Amino acid sequence: MNRTALSAIVLATAFAGNAFADDITIDTTPFVSSKTRTEVQAELGQFKKSGPNVWSTQYNPLARFQSGKTRAEVTAEYRAERNAVAAFTGEDSGSAYLALHNDGNTVAAGE
Repeated sequence: MNRTALSAIVLATAFAGNAFADDITIDTTPFVSSKTRTEVQAELGQFKKSGPNVWSTQYNPLARFQSGKTRAEVTAEYRAERNAVAAFTGEDSGSAYLALHNDGNTVAAGE
């Protein structure tokens, strides 16, 4: 092994130590609350009384659902739009569908 390669390896290993950086996930500033414990507990009680917790794993958004349309109306809307939906989820993402059904409101990219 020649002297240049050996010195390059020695230098590379000398400078290949660990690089320590400050951990950005740890906030070292102490927390100072702007509310008292009583105020926070009052807010929590008010939140619990306000209705269902939408962040809960047991939350059911359809439990109190009230539709404004009949089943027949929804079925008719679906049947009227299913070709458009199939076109937009197809291979060309609806480009051919838009070209055929251009109503003047469609703007191409760059226009």
